Amino acid sequence: MYGTGVPLVTPFDDAGAIDHDRLAMVADWLETNGVDFLVPCGSTGEAPLLTADERRHVIETVAETTELPVLAGTGHEGYEPTLDTTERAAEAGADAALVVTPSYYGSDDAALESYYRDLADESPIPIVLYSVPKFTDHTLSPQTAGSLATHDNIAGIKDSSGSLESVQRLVTLTEDEAFSVLVGSGSTYASGLAVGADGGVLALANVAPERASAIYRAHEEGRLDAARAQNTALVELNRAVTGTYGVAGVKAALELRGQDVGEPRRPLQALQQEARATLESILDAALESTAGR
Repeated sequence: MYGTGVPLVTPFDDAGAIDHDRLAMVADWLETNGVDFLVPCGSTGEAPLLTADERRHVIETVAETTELPVLAGTGHEGYEPTLDTTERAAEAGADAALVVTPSYYGSDDAALESYYRDLADESPIPIVLYSVPKFTDHTLSPQTAGSLATHDNIAGIKDSSGSLESVQRLVTLTEDEAFSVLVGSGSTYASGLAVGADGGVLALANVAPERASAIYRAHEEGRLDAARAQNTALVELNRAVTGTYGVAGVKAALELRGQDVGEPRRPLQALQQEARATLESILDAALESTAGR
Protein backbone atom coordinates (compact mmCIF):
# COMPACT_ATOMS: atom_id res chain seq x y z
CA MET A 1 0.00 0.00 0.00
CA TYR A 2 1.19 3.52 -0.76
CA GLY A 3 -0.28 7.00 -1.04
CA THR A 4 -3.23 8.37 0.89
CA GLY A 5 -5.52 5.83 2.52
CA VAL A 6 -8.80 6.48 4.30
CA PRO A 7 -10.04 4.64 7.41
CA LEU A 8 -13.51 5.31 6.15
CA VAL A 9 -16.51 5.74 8.42
CA THR A 10 -19.31 3.20 8.72
CA PRO A 11 -22.68 4.86 8.04
CA PHE A 12 -25.63 3.86 10.18
CA ASP A 13 -29.32 4.48 9.62
CA ASP A 14 -31.75 5.85 12.20
CA ALA A 15 -32.25 2.37 13.66
CA GLY A 16 -28.51 1.85 14.13
CA ALA A 17 -28.10 -0.63 11.27
CA ILE A 18 -25.35 -0.27 8.68
CA ASP A 19 -26.51 1.78 5.71
CA HIS A 20 -24.78 0.06 2.80
CA ASP A 21 -26.13 2.47 0.19
CA ARG A 22 -24.55 5.42 1.97
CA LEU A 23 -21.38 3.40 2.55
CA ALA A 24 -21.07 2.86 -1.20
CA MET A 25 -21.76 6.55 -1.84
CA VAL A 26 -19.09 7.79 0.55
CA ALA A 27 -16.57 5.26 -0.79
CA ASP A 28 -17.26 6.51 -4.30
CA TRP A 29 -16.94 10.14 -3.15
CA LEU A 30 -13.57 9.43 -1.56
CA GLU A 31 -12.29 7.68 -4.68
CA THR A 32 -13.49 10.55 -6.87
CA ASN A 33 -11.60 12.98 -4.65
CA GLY A 34 -8.24 11.37 -5.23
CA VAL A 35 -7.42 8.97 -2.40
CA ASP A 36 -5.26 5.95 -3.21
CA PHE A 37 -6.77 3.14 -1.11
CA LEU A 38 -9.64 2.50 1.28
CA VAL A 39 -9.55 1.05 4.79
CA PRO A 40 -12.94 -0.23 5.97
CA CYS A 41 -13.41 -1.43 9.55
CA GLY A 42 -10.64 0.62 11.11
CA SER A 43 -10.81 2.71 14.27
CA THR A 44 -12.66 5.55 12.53
CA GLY A 45 -15.01 2.94 11.07
CA GLU A 46 -16.10 1.94 14.60
CA ALA A 47 -14.81 -1.60 14.03
CA PRO A 48 -14.93 -2.57 17.74
CA LEU A 49 -18.68 -1.87 17.65
CA LEU A 50 -19.35 -4.11 14.62
CA THR A 51 -20.16 -7.82 14.68
CA ALA A 52 -18.04 -10.24 12.64
CA ASP A 53 -20.83 -10.55 10.06
CA GLU A 54 -21.18 -6.77 9.86
CA ARG A 55 -17.47 -6.38 9.22
CA ARG A 56 -17.61 -8.84 6.36
CA HIS A 57 -20.58 -7.08 4.78
CA VAL A 58 -18.92 -3.66 5.13
CA ILE A 59 -15.75 -4.95 3.46
CA GLU A 60 -17.78 -6.59 0.71
CA THR A 61 -19.69 -3.37 -0.03
CA VAL A 62 -16.49 -1.34 -0.21
CA ALA A 63 -14.68 -3.90 -2.38
CA GLU A 64 -17.62 -4.07 -4.78
CA THR A 65 -17.85 -0.27 -4.99
CA THR A 66 -14.26 0.76 -5.54
CA GLU A 67 -11.47 0.09 -8.03
CA LEU A 68 -8.93 1.06 -5.36
CA PRO A 69 -7.00 -1.39 -3.16
CA VAL A 70 -8.86 -2.35 0.02
CA LEU A 71 -7.00 -2.74 3.32
CA ALA A 72 -9.55 -4.19 5.75
CA GLY A 73 -9.41 -3.93 9.53
CA THR A 74 -9.63 -7.49 10.89
CA GLY A 75 -8.03 -7.35 14.33
CA HIS A 76 -9.68 -8.64 17.50
CA GLU A 77 -8.37 -9.41 20.97
CA GLY A 78 -7.94 -13.11 20.22
CA TYR A 79 -6.06 -15.02 17.57
CA GLU A 80 -8.93 -17.22 16.36
CA PRO A 81 -11.46 -14.39 15.78
CA THR A 82 -8.75 -12.32 14.06
CA LEU A 83 -7.88 -15.17 11.70
CA ASP A 84 -11.57 -15.86 11.06
CA THR A 85 -12.28 -12.19 10.26
CA THR A 86 -9.17 -12.04 8.06
CA GLU A 87 -10.33 -15.06 6.08
CA ARG A 88 -13.79 -13.52 5.75
CA ALA A 89 -12.23 -10.25 4.58
CA ALA A 90 -10.28 -12.08 1.89
CA GLU A 91 -13.46 -13.80 0.70
CA ALA A 92 -15.20 -10.40 0.65
CA GLY A 93 -12.57 -8.90 -1.66
CA ALA A 94 -9.98 -7.29 0.62
CA ASP A 95 -6.44 -7.06 -0.73
CA ALA A 96 -4.76 -7.00 2.69
CA ALA A 97 -5.65 -7.04 6.39
CA LEU A 98 -4.90 -4.31 8.92
CA VAL A 99 -4.44 -6.03 12.30
CA VAL A 100 -4.35 -3.96 15.48
CA THR A 101 -2.18 -5.10 18.39
CA PRO A 102 -4.28 -7.01 20.95
CA SER A 103 -4.23 -5.03 24.17
CA TYR A 104 -6.63 -6.29 26.83
CA TYR A 105 -4.12 -8.54 28.59
CA GLY A 106 -1.12 -6.30 28.05
CA SER A 107 0.86 -8.63 25.77
CA ASP A 108 4.52 -7.68 25.32
CA ASP A 109 6.33 -7.43 22.00
CA ALA A 110 7.67 -10.99 22.18
CA ALA A 111 4.13 -12.34 22.41
CA LEU A 112 2.91 -9.96 19.71
CA GLU A 113 5.69 -10.97 17.34
CA SER A 114 4.72 -14.62 17.71
CA TYR A 115 1.05 -13.71 17.25
CA TYR A 116 1.69 -11.81 14.03
CA ARG A 117 4.00 -14.49 12.60
CA ASP A 118 1.44 -17.22 13.23
CA LEU A 119 -1.32 -15.08 11.73
CA ALA A 120 0.76 -14.30 8.64
CA ASP A 121 1.52 -18.00 8.20
CA GLU A 122 -2.20 -18.80 7.98
CA SER A 123 -3.63 -15.65 6.40
CA PRO A 124 -4.75 -15.83 2.75
CA ILE A 125 -3.90 -12.13 2.29
CA PRO A 126 -0.96 -9.96 3.42
CA ILE A 127 -0.97 -8.62 6.97
CA VAL A 128 -0.34 -4.96 7.81
CA LEU A 129 0.60 -4.30 11.45
CA TYR A 130 -1.35 -1.60 13.27
CA SER A 131 0.18 0.20 16.24
CA VAL A 132 -2.24 2.69 17.82
CA PRO A 133 -1.17 3.40 21.42
CA LYS A 134 -3.97 5.93 21.87
CA PHE A 135 -6.43 3.01 22.01
CA THR A 136 -4.25 0.07 23.07
CA ASP A 137 -1.81 1.73 25.49
CA HIS A 138 0.99 -0.16 23.74
CA THR A 139 3.41 0.93 21.03
CA LEU A 140 4.73 -1.85 18.83
CA SER A 141 8.47 -1.22 18.79
CA PRO A 142 10.26 -0.43 15.51
CA GLN A 143 12.66 -3.31 16.26
CA THR A 144 9.75 -5.78 16.45
CA ALA A 145 8.23 -4.37 13.26
CA GLY A 146 11.62 -4.66 11.60
CA SER A 147 11.86 -8.31 12.57
CA LEU A 148 8.33 -9.01 11.34
CA ALA A 149 9.05 -7.25 8.04
CA THR A 150 11.17 -10.23 7.01
CA HIS A 151 8.03 -12.41 6.82
CA ASP A 152 6.84 -12.83 3.24
CA ASN A 153 3.19 -12.25 4.19
CA ILE A 154 3.67 -9.19 6.41
CA ALA A 155 3.45 -6.21 4.11
CA GLY A 156 3.65 -3.08 6.26
CA ILE A 157 2.67 -1.12 9.33
CA LYS A 158 0.31 1.71 10.14
CA ASP A 159 2.06 3.71 12.86
CA SER A 160 -0.43 5.90 14.71
CA SER A 161 1.96 6.86 17.49
CA GLY A 162 2.28 10.39 16.10
CA SER A 163 6.04 10.10 16.58
CA LEU A 164 8.22 11.17 13.66
CA GLU A 165 11.15 9.39 15.32
CA SER A 166 9.19 6.14 15.23
CA VAL A 167 8.46 6.58 11.52
CA GLN A 168 12.12 7.30 10.81
CA ARG A 169 13.23 4.19 12.68
CA LEU A 170 10.62 2.04 10.94
CA VAL A 171 11.81 3.25 7.54
CA THR A 172 15.44 2.53 8.41
CA LEU A 173 14.80 -0.88 9.98
CA THR A 174 12.65 -2.13 7.07
CA GLU A 175 14.43 -0.53 4.11
CA ASP A 176 15.68 -3.87 2.75
CA GLU A 177 12.20 -5.47 2.78
CA ALA A 178 9.06 -5.19 0.68
CA PHE A 179 7.33 -3.39 3.53
CA SER A 180 5.17 -0.25 3.56
CA VAL A 181 5.47 2.28 6.39
CA LEU A 182 2.19 4.19 6.66
CA VAL A 183 1.75 7.31 8.79
CA GLY A 184 -1.35 7.17 10.99
CA SER A 185 -1.45 10.84 11.99
CA GLY A 186 -2.66 13.54 9.62
CA SER A 187 -0.63 16.16 11.47
CA THR A 188 2.70 14.47 10.62
CA TYR A 189 1.87 13.24 7.12
CA ALA A 190 4.21 15.47 5.11
CA SER A 191 7.03 15.03 7.62
CA GLY A 192 6.59 11.27 7.56
CA LEU A 193 6.71 11.19 3.77
CA ALA A 194 9.83 13.36 3.83
CA VAL A 195 11.68 10.78 5.94
CA GLY A 196 10.67 7.88 3.73
CA ALA A 197 7.16 6.74 4.63
CA ASP A 198 5.21 5.23 1.75
CA GLY A 199 1.91 6.91 2.55
CA GLY A 200 -0.64 7.31 5.30
CA VAL A 201 -3.97 6.10 6.64
CA LEU A 202 -5.58 9.30 7.82
CA ALA A 203 -8.92 9.96 9.51
CA LEU A 204 -8.48 13.48 8.13
CA ALA A 205 -8.87 12.06 4.61
CA ASN A 206 -12.51 11.22 5.33
CA VAL A 207 -13.48 14.88 5.59
CA ALA A 208 -10.87 16.47 3.30
CA PRO A 209 -9.84 13.72 0.87
CA GLU A 210 -8.74 16.05 -1.91
CA ARG A 211 -6.69 18.17 0.53
CA ALA A 212 -5.00 15.21 2.18
CA SER A 213 -4.26 13.64 -1.19
CA ALA A 214 -2.64 16.89 -2.33
CA ILE A 215 0.02 16.44 0.37
CA TYR A 216 1.08 13.12 -1.15
CA ARG A 217 0.98 14.45 -4.72
CA ALA A 218 3.12 17.45 -3.82
CA HIS A 219 5.62 15.15 -2.13
CA GLU A 220 5.78 12.82 -5.14
CA GLU A 221 6.35 15.81 -7.43
CA GLY A 222 9.25 16.98 -5.29
CA ARG A 223 7.40 20.04 -3.99
CA LEU A 224 8.28 19.39 -0.37
CA ASP A 225 7.63 22.96 0.80
CA ALA A 226 4.16 22.81 -0.74
CA ALA A 227 3.48 19.47 0.96
CA ARG A 228 4.50 20.88 4.34
CA ALA A 229 2.46 24.04 3.84
CA GLN A 230 -0.62 22.03 2.87
CA ASN A 231 -0.20 19.79 5.89
CA THR A 232 0.28 22.75 8.25
CA ALA A 233 -2.97 24.27 7.03
CA LEU A 234 -4.83 21.06 7.93
CA VAL A 235 -3.38 20.44 11.41
CA GLU A 236 -6.21 22.13 13.33
CA LEU A 237 -8.83 20.21 11.36
CA ASN A 238 -6.97 16.97 11.93
CA ARG A 239 -6.70 17.69 15.66
CA ALA A 240 -10.44 18.40 15.81
CA VAL A 241 -11.58 15.20 14.11
CA THR A 242 -9.07 12.86 15.72
CA GLY A 243 -8.29 14.28 19.15
CA THR A 244 -11.02 16.66 20.23
CA TYR A 245 -14.18 15.15 18.73
CA GLY A 246 -13.17 11.73 17.39
CA VAL A 247 -15.57 9.60 15.35
CA ALA A 248 -18.49 11.92 16.10
CA GLY A 249 -16.46 14.82 14.70
CA VAL A 250 -15.55 12.93 11.53
CA LYS A 251 -19.19 12.08 10.92
CA ALA A 252 -20.36 15.63 11.62
CA ALA A 253 -17.70 17.06 9.30
CA LEU A 254 -18.71 14.64 6.55
CA GLU A 255 -22.31 15.80 6.86
CA LEU A 256 -21.10 19.40 6.57
CA ARG A 257 -19.38 18.37 3.34
CA GLY A 258 -22.60 16.92 1.95
CA GLN A 259 -21.99 13.29 2.93
CA ASP A 260 -24.59 12.29 5.51
CA VAL A 261 -23.32 9.13 7.21
CA GLY A 262 -25.59 9.13 10.24
CA GLU A 263 -24.64 9.16 13.89
CA PRO A 264 -22.05 7.03 15.70
CA ARG A 265 -23.12 3.72 17.18
CA ARG A 266 -23.73 3.50 20.93
CA PRO A 267 -22.06 4.06 23.34
CA LEU A 268 -20.60 6.86 21.18
CA GLN A 269 -22.78 9.95 20.86
CA ALA A 270 -23.35 12.52 18.16
CA LEU A 271 -21.76 15.95 18.42
CA GLN A 272 -23.76 18.56 20.31
CA GLN A 273 -24.70 21.81 18.61
CA GLU A 274 -22.03 24.01 20.21
CA ALA A 275 -19.25 21.59 19.33
CA ARG A 276 -20.67 21.19 15.84
CA ALA A 277 -20.55 24.96 15.30
CA THR A 278 -16.91 25.04 16.43
CA LEU A 279 -16.04 22.16 14.12
CA GLU A 280 -17.79 23.86 11.20
CA SER A 281 -15.67 26.96 11.74
CA ILE A 282 -12.46 24.89 11.82
CA LEU A 283 -13.51 22.96 8.70
CA ASP A 284 -14.39 26.12 6.78
CA ALA A 285 -11.06 27.73 7.67
CA ALA A 286 -9.10 24.64 6.59
CA LEU A 287 -10.92 24.32 3.29
CA GLU A 288 -10.59 28.03 2.56
CA SER A 289 -6.86 28.13 3.32
CA THR A 290 -6.18 25.15 1.05
CA ALA A 291 -8.53 26.04 -1.80
CA GLY A 292 -6.90 25.67 -5.20
CA ARG A 293 -3.79 23.91 -3.91
